Amino acid sequence: MERALIIGASGGIGGAVARTLSARGVAVSTLSRSADGFDITDESRVAGALGALEPGFDLILVATGALVIDGAGPEKTLRALTAQAMADQFALNCIGPALVLKHAVRLLPRKGRSVFAALSARVGSIGDNALGGWYSYRAAKAALNQVVHTGAIELARSHPQAICVALHPGTVATALTAAHAGGHATVTPDQAAQNLLGVIDGLTPAETGLFFDWKGERIVW
Repeated sequence: MERALIIGASGGIGGAVARTLSARGVAVSTLSRSADGFDITDESRVAGALGALEPGFDLILVATGALVIDGAGPEKTLRALTAQAMADQFALNCIGPALVLKHAVRLLPRKGRSVFAALSARVGSIGDNALGGWYSYRAAKAALNQVVHTGAIELARSHPQAICVALHPGTVATALTAAHAGGHATVTPDQAAQNLLGVIDGLTPAETGLFFDWKGERIVW
């Protein structure tokens, strides 16, 4: 891997991935809201920022996303669901990564292995949902998984060695997730980055369009 683009790299997992890759000698480009004013929900910003980059990235990782947006956390019941909270979740957790994928295709080499990966979440799995709740976040991540799967089909036609996947990083210990981690084991952003890069390094084109956890195990849709 020689060149990588990390979207959402100012902190958390994205920042940790960028640091890890830089230490490996990879040429890393980053885009984030805090450092660059990059708004993943604004297509003109996405098109402008990605359009200014030269093609030839071996890895493009979308590490954006949020569980709590404008104070609206995951719903425990249908009574807590609001149209605005759901729209906000879709804008950030699904539509934004979809816009990046749309404008990032030109940055991937047509020949040779490359990876486009978006951070999803296990709770976006419909088949693995036994607890309920978290309507907006679950639905947005499930929609993201569909975008990745569908995008992989199209991408394979023009980039036969490209890999397009959704990744679940595990429960990462950050200030934003602390209140919702519950009894789940957590990992630091640096460990999450190591785990995810290990999975990415081992992917093959035959696995494009799939959904994997931080151990490299496939998650049911």
